[in-house]
Amino acid sequence: MGPDLTFRTLNTVRHHGMELADYEFTVPLDHERPSGETLSIFARAVRSSEQSTAIRPWLVFLQGGPGLPGPRPLDRKGWLKRALDDYHVLLLDSRGNGRSSVVLPQTLVRRGDARAQADYLMHFRADSIVRDAESIRRELVGEEVPWSVLGQSYGGFCAVHYLSAHPRGLSEVFITGGVPPLAGSADDYYRHTYPEVQRKTNKFFARYPADLDLCARIMEHLHRHEVTLPTGGRLTVRRFQQLGFILGFDDGMEHLHYLLESAFCSGTDGDELSLPFLRALENSQSFETNPIFAVLHEMCYTQGAASRWSAERVRSEFPDMDWAPGRPPSFTGEMIYRWMFDDYPGLRPLRDVAELLANEKRWPALYDPAKLTRNTVPCVAAIYAEDMYVPRALSEQTAASIAGMKVWLTNEYEHNGLRSSTAVFERLLALRRDQV
Repeated sequence: MGPDLTFRTLNTVRHHGMELADYEFTVPLDHERPSGETLSIFARAVRSSEQSTAIRPWLVFLQGGPGLPGPRPLDRKGWLKRALDDYHVLLLDSRGNGRSSVVLPQTLVRRGDARAQADYLMHFRADSIVRDAESIRRELVGEEVPWSVLGQSYGGFCAVHYLSAHPRGLSEVFITGGVPPLAGSADDYYRHTYPEVQRKTNKFFARYPADLDLCARIMEHLHRHEVTLPTGGRLTVRRFQQLGFILGFDDGMEHLHYLLESAFCSGTDGDELSLPFLRALENSQSFETNPIFAVLHEMCYTQGAASRWSAERVRSEFPDMDWAPGRPPSFTGEMIYRWMFDDYPGLRPLRDVAELLANEKRWPALYDPAKLTRNTVPCVAAIYAEDMYVPRALSEQTAASIAGMKVWLTNEYEHNGLRSSTAVFERLLALRRDQV
């Protein structure tokens, strides 16, 4: 059973046809040491107002990231609206995020030196998140009652670990844009994603050809001038290139195009980058406010080995990603680099911590391929054919090795298809129920 957990309801409200109850759970920092330090885990239960007292199965939503909180529903729409027809839904803030014992530079400093902080953060991967979910399931639903899981992006990585480690807790699994590689290294992941970023960049400039010259002009300007961002950081060419991160979403090209529209204004010394552009650029980059993403992203893929700044090393294999005056503009994607812990002021306190984690080899295995070949939990997955973040080829390999997994391969949606269209969850439900 594990440790005795405390569980309390913080608040309950009703709006837009939903009843939302805020819950707080207490779990061990290290589930192998249940009597040791504890963490607070926040989850929001969402029920249909008309059926809030009805007995219904639970669907727990595992958020993408790592390093992002669960959704905050504003109204009853999208996949949540459809889910509430059949389930009570639990939106989990995974450990370290949102209202769950949040991890920030200002909270980590209380842990002690860089080594102590790094050791603490080693407990914030998918394996610990799933152990938290299992503890919550036993307390909220019951020891013998399994529940359903919907994993989006990194949440899908967590769901596959769940299938490996605690299948008895699962009645069914839905995955969207998040079927992970079971083996290999972060290097393999980046060798697939760098070319996809280049393809997305080419598509962007094909849709907005005038932005090719505009981006070249911006990068030339950054090369010649010191540009300070509103919150104090420096806007470098390499940081500007990280705007390509958003090109893997359904509306990413439009967001980037509209952001670039306001790039220049006329100042006392000629053209300069405008305050609205600089502020919008800062707001689009959440590495400082969600530091788990920055320090643990590559560790989504490391098992028994160190990542050693994989994205930075593998980038040398793709010279077109680099830029110099006179060269065509290029972008990067979901990659973390050592230099970010200098260029982003909010990440500087974590420079030594990030270095320790990048060279850490003690990462346990996340998946049990042998057990997955004997899987009996019904599971369905949407794999996006042109996914910029979770490579299709690696996802298909894994899906083929999980017994009974049904796959919907589609190029109709990008990585955020679950959020952008109700059709994605509808299709997975139909696939799960043998209706397609």
